[in-house]
Amino acid sequence: PIFSDRCSPISFLGPKRYTRPAIQINELPNIDYVIISHNHYDHLDLNTVLSIGNNTIWLVPLGLKTWFEQKGITNVYELDWWENKIFNNIEFISTPSQHWSKRTPFERKNSLWCSWAVIFKDYRFWFGGDTGYNPVQFKQIGDKLGPFNSAAIPIGAYEPRWFMKNYHINPLEAIKVHLDVQSEFSIPIHWGTFVLTDEIITHPPELLNFYLDSMQINSNNFPNIAIGKTIRLN
Repeated sequence: PIFSDRCSPISFLGPKRYTRPAIQINELPNIDYVIISHNHYDHLDLNTVLSIGNNTIWLVPLGLKTWFEQKGITNVYELDWWENKIFNNIEFISTPSQHWSKRTPFERKNSLWCSWAVIFKDYRFWFGGDTGYNPVQFKQIGDKLGPFNSAAIPIGAYEPRWFMKNYHINPLEAIKVHLDVQSEFSIPIHWGTFVLTDEIITHPPELLNFYLDSMQINSNNFPNIAIGKTIRLN
């Protein structure tokens, strides 16, 4: 979650929001759990973390708990890949992704990065986090934990490919992930909020629709959902 105007260690410098949040942080209901994929500034925002505080349970990748504790947030559980925690019959499983972590110029890969599976009764949800395309990892997730009723899969921040291909999937690869993890219904995420990479900011959902059509995959299973739109799942 990020509600700040910039994804940066400095409030007046760095990438500025292109799209406003669909809801203000003081309008949120009580949050029971927050899952964090990695520590980059567009995915781990200090002001947002402090605003939510210890009233929620934070689930984070291995090595990131110390950062939270240094900020006074102690209701934190860190998990390695394939480890799980269960709260009130809700199971959270840290699953692999292909990315990296870095928060200062002096550290790199000091904490892990991950995707997340959330299982409650017979409902299964998967959150992709930030990731490059790794068919072995994603097919393993689908085989071990799928099929998933729904998933949140990134589609943006993929250009230039010579640099981003190992860290961020493009819309075509997002469809492959959708198939690999055996998701029934996927929500496209990670586009349109910050201008961080070279592609035109409106292109990811357009390309997603193009590839779904060319691959003859029903777009209702991976719809182009506007930021802030509410959908209801049966």
